[in-house]
Amino acid sequence: MNIRKHWLAWLIGVVVAAVVLVVGVPFAYVNFVEGNQPAALTLESTPSSTGAATSVDGAWKVASGSQAGYRVHETLAGQSVTAVGRGTGVTGNLVIAGTNVSSATFTVDMTKIRSDQDQRDQRFLGIVDTAQFPTATFTITKPIALGSIPAAGQTVSTTATGNLTVHGVTKRVSVPIKANVSGNTIQVQGNITVTFADYGVQAPNIANFVKVDPSGQIEFLLKLTK
Repeated sequence: MNIRKHWLAWLIGVVVAAVVLVVGVPFAYVNFVEGNQPAALTLESTPSSTGAATSVDGAWKVASGSQAGYRVHETLAGQSVTAVGRGTGVTGNLVIAGTNVSSATFTVDMTKIRSDQDQRDQRFLGIVDTAQFPTATFTITKPIALGSIPAAGQTVSTTATGNLTVHGVTKRVSVPIKANVSGNTIQVQGNITVTFADYGVQAPNIANFVKVDPSGQIEFLLKLTK
């Protein structure tokens, strides 16, 4: 009888230890190693003004402070995780004529996008095959109607339609954007929802331990100067 009790206690201990490892380790990793992810990119506030907007006609180029990246949902051994990666390797330009953006094209250096985890970054570089496809681009295919040029402190919301190229695949997308003007700087912020399979990208599913949702967000905040 004592041997049976001893064996039963040992078995219960093994089961409890296994549960702690399976549940506790991912929980600890998510909550203590991963930490809080960056908030979504938003327009930076600008001084309010009741004055008329100054002319913004002409060519504008991407300036320092611009960034772009991804935001996706992962499941790590049953624990919910939001993964965020960003980079400042953004170039491009746009041309404004009156209240329309007549042309615009932007390029993101995918090799410079980083998250808070080296392992995730290595997976990302391999999944999107940055060795073969180091950049992603977006080019508008029709003018963007601004409606009006915002005065300082005001925000214009509109939609940009164009071609998004990721992983060597080009798709037509419509992107909700917001923009404001402050002095000699224009800010443009937006999010593009992408389904990875549409671009030939396989969302990771590593032995059911790490599983990434089939779609995610491309986030960007552009700062442009003349």
